[in-house]
Amino acid sequence: MAALAVVRDLRDVRTPVSADELEQFETDALAGFVLARASAGLTDGTIRPH
Repeated sequence: MAALAVVRDLRDVRTPVSADELEQFETDALAGFVLARASAGLTDGTIRPH
């Protein structure tokens, strides 16, 4: 049987991010995606036809 956990909305405790912080997060997320894709042996040529 699975246990239940209390979930809290983080927007209540975090301050809004600046435009620079949002841009840095987006860059880091995209870099992580590209690294994962390359690690899996995928290239632009293998993704583009689909």
